[in-house]
Amino acid sequence: MDKQYKTVYEGGEGEIVEKKSRFIATVIPCEDEETALQFIEATKKKYWDARHNCSAYTIGLNHELERCSDDGEPQKTAGRPMLDVLLNEGIHNVCVVVTRYFGGVLLGTGGLVRAYQAATKAGLENSTIITKQFGRKIRIVTDYNGIGKLQYIVASAGYTMLSTDYTDVVTACVLVKPSEQESLIKKVTEATSGRAEISVEDELWFAENDGEVILF
Repeated sequence: MDKQYKTVYEGGEGEIVEKKSRFIATVIPCEDEETALQFIEATKKKYWDARHNCSAYTIGLNHELERCSDDGEPQKTAGRPMLDVLLNEGIHNVCVVVTRYFGGVLLGTGGLVRAYQAATKAGLENSTIITKQFGRKIRIVTDYNGIGKLQYIVASAGYTMLSTDYTDVVTACVLVKPSEQESLIKKVTEATSGRAEISVEDELWFAENDGEVILF
């Protein structure tokens, strides 16, 4: 099975109002705990006059590191519900802080849970979520007769052509998932009667966003 996971490419903010209390969610991507802690501290300074700045983050391909904080709200009414949203959405390497400006009306434990979760979802909705996939770059050297066949194979199979360099021969780099590697090699070998030079190059993570391929 090809390795892949959902994560945040660009963070965002979302806000809800519940019984006059404002809940402002700020989301960022983060791949280590230091980044998450710095972000939480910076958000607390930004919203220094707020009643609470609750937080949650999960880091690692298998959610190896999970942390959350109620920041003064009743236990398990803020941080844990926020973390549950991240886990239920299957998002990795993400940190969210929900800032609350108290509106004077108590929400009760159930109301707090719902409000913090709704704010977290609003923050995620205004963020750019991508699916990172593990891939391999395949380098193919062929003559000018072979490039048309290669382009057809790439287009029909939905592979990604990363680059094409034209000299006395044509050198193309194609991005595929590991499970697609052998199929591509077989198709190119058959189409060019074995004349194409094929080599497996870099292993990398990639994602698609608005039709654009992003390499990591």
